[in-house]
Amino acid sequence: MALRVVVSNTSGAPIYDQISTQVQTAILQGDVEAGDLLPSIRALARDLRVSVITTTRAYQELVAAGFVANVPGKGYYVLPRDSELVREQLLRDVEGHLGAAWATARLAGIDRSELHALLDTLIDTPEES
Repeated sequence: MALRVVVSNTSGAPIYDQISTQVQTAILQGDVEAGDLLPSIRALARDLRVSVITTTRAYQELVAAGFVANVPGKGYYVLPRDSELVREQLLRDVEGHLGAAWATARLAGIDRSELHALLDTLIDTPEES
């Protein structure tokens, strides 16, 4: 399991949200696999130097989102990825990025057609490996 969580007190995002988001990303990217045991709430809190309440909230968010399950007395385990759940999460991420791009484009005076042309160019440009 390659779970690495880094929190920042200056990011503006609540620490529990930073933890939850980073664990979700690790699961979606396959860095953490179904059946993997997450660090205990206390161990993660100690490693990150945050409150146990903070890590508990982060894990509760992960349970509510369907990424992990709590096995009482054992810990939190990563659930098998539901392809529809993964797609929905990634779609939300894309919408967020596109929303930010549109806001930036408006600030730069870029109109809808220019933004569409830019997006088409990005889509048509092959990715470099």
